[in-house]
Amino acid sequence: MSKAERIGGNVASYVDDRTGAAKWLRKNLTKVFPDHWSFMLGEIVLYSFIILLLSGTFLTFWFDPSQRDVIYQGSYEPLKNIEMSASYASTLHISFDVRGGLLMRQIHHWAALIFMAGMIAHLMRVFFTGAFRKPREANWLIGIGLVTLGIVEGFLGYSLPDDLLSGTGIRIAEAIIQALPVVGTYLSFFAFGGAFPGHVFIPRIFTVHVLLLPGIFLALITIHLMLVWYQKHTQYPGPGRTEKNVVGYPLMPIYMAKAGGFFFIVFGITAFLGAVASINPIWLYGPYNPGQISAGSQPDFYMGWLDGLVRMAPPIETHAFGHTISWNILIPGLIIPGVLFTLMALYPFIESWMTGDKSEHHLLDRPRNNPNRTALGAMSLAFMLVILINGGNDVIATHFDLTINQIMWFTRIGVLVIPPITFVIAKRICLSLQRADREKVLHGRETGRLVMLPHGEFIEVHEELTPAQKFTLTQHEQGTALEVPNVDTNGVLNPQGLKGKLRARFSQAHVEQISAPTETEAKALEGGHH
Repeated sequence: MSKAERIGGNVASYVDDRTGAAKWLRKNLTKVFPDHWSFMLGEIVLYSFIILLLSGTFLTFWFDPSQRDVIYQGSYEPLKNIEMSASYASTLHISFDVRGGLLMRQIHHWAALIFMAGMIAHLMRVFFTGAFRKPREANWLIGIGLVTLGIVEGFLGYSLPDDLLSGTGIRIAEAIIQALPVVGTYLSFFAFGGAFPGHVFIPRIFTVHVLLLPGIFLALITIHLMLVWYQKHTQYPGPGRTEKNVVGYPLMPIYMAKAGGFFFIVFGITAFLGAVASINPIWLYGPYNPGQISAGSQPDFYMGWLDGLVRMAPPIETHAFGHTISWNILIPGLIIPGVLFTLMALYPFIESWMTGDKSEHHLLDRPRNNPNRTALGAMSLAFMLVILINGGNDVIATHFDLTINQIMWFTRIGVLVIPPITFVIAKRICLSLQRADREKVLHGRETGRLVMLPHGEFIEVHEELTPAQKFTLTQHEQGTALEVPNVDTNGVLNPQGLKGKLRARFSQAHVEQISAPTETEAKALEGGHH
């Protein structure tokens, strides 16, 4: 045994004698985690968050979160001797005078985009596979909270440089705050320390951006990982996988080695993007001036849908009791997003109510095996895509030689028409895929080989699936619709009334699917051509 090994062993023994850590580590380091590419989406979120913390810490050493007026005397000649805020000047200083400053700024911004894209993709994977079901409702709520906070954190982050583009976004945020009836003006004056733009907003959001929200993120991510650890990770269905076990690899050494390598892949890709792909070139926009606006102003993609909603709204205002209510800002800027995120948060409970399912689920659904849920998700994505298109209507108009009005009316009509059509198409596709799975189990896989029988008939040779493939295609639960009778066994009217009828109708729609092949049907075809 070498000296280093002996010292390490002595330290480990010292710690174990006082904490009993060896037993805990022995148990948990062998914990098994399932293996599937889609599980890496959550890891991308975690690793990009670490990159954000590291790069953000670097940037805080030189950033000056102040709105005091200064005369720029840095190395960027086009803006020399121009009056600007100290925050904008310090961002220029980081970009052009601090060694590696521009690279770190761009790594930070790209990591933020990857962080948000990873969260959205991870949330979609959880939704479409039903990973939010009991006992993981709390983790779903944490995920919705993280996405919401991520949108706010991202907005505050790109508002800090106080350039003309970010100032336009702050101006829109001020309009949304002021749209709140009665209290909007007071809240706006509190946030900006007086009339817009004020002199305290940047210092205040800097504190929230680098201290308050990252602390909340750390707490929620820690709770999220603890719940995943305690409740065990979900897994895709397959031979040998049940609701009571996990098939995969142990945490040490296999999973940790793969996770460590994947972290450096994420870091490398982010650094590469920061080095070669320019993002948020604030020196081209100039310092913020309330009387100016950048042409083609676009927020980051995770805010684009909200911008699209606001642009889409017709100009409607009411005046009552000495107050003006701007419905064209209040409805798209606050009410619709609030309703959307509330429905997202409550969906696990809504689905449980519709199906009456109160059991625990550790095996994931194939999206095709839950057509109604998949169609709802596709409909929601279609809604977001339409309003996101409207969020970039000016850029789309110039690139495709269209008018703003053409895009505006297309999205206004499309936001009402396209999502329902998407729901119907997605549900039909899921049912068709289920029907194809059923045929494949019963008749085998098409090989493309044609054989002529003695009497002249041509048939295609089908290849029977393996038992593992058959299991994967037939293991899913076949739910039954809830029945809510009008009267009970004693002839008394059902007290649930309309609520009960609605629940029964939703339940019937939710469980609609193609029945899986039974053993009897499979045996009846064993003598057929395969």
